[in-house]
Amino acid sequence: MFAAKTFAVMTPDFRIGIDFDNTIITYEAVFCAMAKRLGLIAPDFSGNKRAVRDAIRLLPDGEIAWQRLQGGVYGKGIAEATMVEGFAAFLRRARAAGGAVAIVSHKTEYGHYDPDRVNLRSVALDWLEMQNLIDETSGVPRSGIYFESTREEKLKRIAALSLTHFIDDLEEVLSDPGFPPDVTRILIADEKPEPAVPYAVCSTWRDIERLIFPGTAA
Repeated sequence: MFAAKTFAVMTPDFRIGIDFDNTIITYEAVFCAMAKRLGLIAPDFSGNKRAVRDAIRLLPDGEIAWQRLQGGVYGKGIAEATMVEGFAAFLRRARAAGGAVAIVSHKTEYGHYDPDRVNLRSVALDWLEMQNLIDETSGVPRSGIYFESTREEKLKRIAALSLTHFIDDLEEVLSDPGFPPDVTRILIADEKPEPAVPYAVCSTWRDIERLIFPGTAA
C-alpha cells in the first residue's frame, strides 16, 4: 500500500537520505526475545515492539526498564536484528540509477541505562558491514553515514546534504516544522495517512521503489 502526492519522476542526480533504526534494520523479534530473557514479560507473551513496550511500561519503574531494554537491544542485541525486507533491492536500484544514498540517523553514542556502555554507533556500523551494505559504488559509502545526537541535528544534516528525498519510519520526524521543505518525504509504515500530511506513505520498500521509480514492475 502506498498513498502518494504528485512527485517528480526521478532523475539520475537524485540524493536519497534514509533513516536507520526500524527503517533499514528491524528489531521486532529482538525486543520480545530479550524482554523474555530479562523476565520483563511472560514466556508465552506474543507481540511486536509496541506491545512489548506497553507491557513493560505497566511495571513498577517501567519507563526505566523500557529504556534499559532499548539500550540492550540497540547495543548487544543488534546482532540478532534483521534487514527490513526489500531494502537491499531498493539500494541496488537506486545506485544503479546513478543516485547518491546517505544514512542519517538520530542515534546517541551510548544507550540510556546501559551498564555495558556499548557504543551504539560502532555496532550499527558493524551491522551494516556484516550486511554488505557499505560500498562506494553499489551500497552506501562510509562517508555517507551520519549518526546525530538529537533530532534537531538530524534535520540540519538532511538540509546540509541537499537531499531530494528522505525516508523514515517516524511521522514526528517528517512532520517536524524544522524539516527542510524542499525535500520529498516518504514514511514507511502500515497505517493509512492522515489527510493533508506532507509526505507519502508506503508500507514496504517495494512500494517505495515503485513510487520513486515509476517503471518498477509490481
